[in-house]
Amino acid sequence: MSAHASLNGPVGLGLGLISIGRTWGHGQEPPPPEAEARRLLEEALALGIRFLDTAPAYGASERILGAFLAGLGTRPDDLVVATKMGEHWDEAAGSGYADHGYDALRRSLDVSLARLGRIDLLQIHKATARALESDGVGRALEDARRAGVTAFGASVSDLEAAHAASRAGIYAWLQFPFNALDPRLQPIFGLAARDGTKILVNRPFGMGRIVHEGTGDPAAIRTRALRFVLQQGFSGRILTGTKSVEHLRENVRAFQEAVGPG
Repeated sequence: MSAHASLNGPVGLGLGLISIGRTWGHGQEPPPPEAEARRLLEEALALGIRFLDTAPAYGASERILGAFLAGLGTRPDDLVVATKMGEHWDEAAGSGYADHGYDALRRSLDVSLARLGRIDLLQIHKATARALESDGVGRALEDARRAGVTAFGASVSDLEAAHAASRAGIYAWLQFPFNALDPRLQPIFGLAARDGTKILVNRPFGMGRIVHEGTGDPAAIRTRALRFVLQQGFSGRILTGTKSVEHLRENVRAFQEAVGPG
């Protein structure tokens, strides 16, 4: 199996871009200079990663990704660019805040489209059952559909929201945190299998805790952590959230080891 194929099979590896836009992670490290962020994106594509996940609440991430994509000229045909609406970025405060009202969602959609040019997957960020069932979210999704967005998802942090997304019948993807340290949302895998929904797993390394606090070979720790997620049985992507080119390479190797030979 080629490196590209191993990262883009029924369960593949994607790159979450929170760390290039804002302070994040186990050590609360600041984002890298933009030149380093662009180098990370270049390396991701060179390694074969074809799923990039950003959000307005990721600080400068969406803007940096948009500039990178514009610089490519032509995107790879199989590249999926995913973003979100529902959590917004307060530049002055340096933090995000949730607002699922129609006006806020519509403004967010317009800005994201201007930055990215095309959105392949639009997710409701900080999704709650109440938000997913609201008229404002429904109207904003219709606007997004008219603007050319063809796939929708919900980024959830509890089972109630996951079930609300399932009932809605319009969300093709569910994103949520899952790892050996925090397996509380494991029932979502069964829900997604029943509905035919794809999954995006974020925080597979527990924001770095699994690697930094583990004992033994870091490469083996990464592989075990990814294998724990893969054993759940699902279709979709595991998102690695690094800002480091070297860590990205290590995570790609760990994923390929966890998947095994094809």
